[in-house]
Amino acid sequence: MRQKAGEKLFQVVLVVLLSLLCLTVLYPFVYMLAISLNEGADAAKGGVYLIPRTFTLINYEIVLGNEVIRHAYLVTIARTIVGTVAGLSVTLLVAFGLSYKGLPMRRTILGYILITMLFSGGLVPFYIQLNNLGLLNTFWVYILPGMFSVWNMFVMLKFIQGIPEALIESAELDGASPPRVLWQIVVPLSKPMLAALGLFTAVGHWNDWFAGAFFVSDQSLIPVQTFLQQLLSASDISAVLGSNTNQEALARSQMQNITLMSIKMAVVMASALPILCVYPFLQKYFVKGVLVGSVKG
Repeated sequence: MRQKAGEKLFQVVLVVLLSLLCLTVLYPFVYMLAISLNEGADAAKGGVYLIPRTFTLINYEIVLGNEVIRHAYLVTIARTIVGTVAGLSVTLLVAFGLSYKGLPMRRTILGYILITMLFSGGLVPFYIQLNNLGLLNTFWVYILPGMFSVWNMFVMLKFIQGIPEALIESAELDGASPPRVLWQIVVPLSKPMLAALGLFTAVGHWNDWFAGAFFVSDQSLIPVQTFLQQLLSASDISAVLGSNTNQEALARSQMQNITLMSIKMAVVMASALPILCVYPFLQKYFVKGVLVGSVKG
């Protein structure tokens, strides 16, 4: 079918606009990458926009050689893995249980869960509750409060309800228990949905700086995003390098060529790249899961 001139023009304009939008999104990352790979003193003169003018890896050597930053990365990685697995598991179990229409007080439970999504007690009561539970200044303050997501539960519930009832009924007639139905029927059919929600959950854990800033005072427990937030508000490079800086790296770099801005850009890039690398592996599941959720929602 031949396209009209107006349709071709519209497609050209649409491609140009989307290309410009992509460039506006990508340029900040390219700029930060160029600054992080450039000598700090040289970058401070200006003129570095797309590619480094004086290439160096010393900024990354300092960032990755700092013990505080390395430990913050370990905390973030552990939090992301444990929090994502625990959150998906608990939320999936609740959604699977509520998918049974014969569950006693099912509507009451759904209404109560919905209320918790629409209304919140506020930050101060939440802080007091965490304190009473003994979660403040512990690693579990990152995990336990976020183990159940109401929004994710409703998405999972809709997806599970979309699975043909004949599959579940035939399995139950063959003697399959609810746990077996969950792990052998529901979970295999829900991979796209779980991948999409798992990606959202993992990104949320990885990017969260709030919990580490307000619920944790022990520096050995702060995640990398909280460290980055502290770094962005720092005014002295010594607050970043501390006493654990790789002295050999500093000797090679010539201290005068290092600036706070170049270190900040290196930390930003080092904290953003790992989670960005996850997207290509989950892309096919992610797109399919979003489409299924839009159709069944």
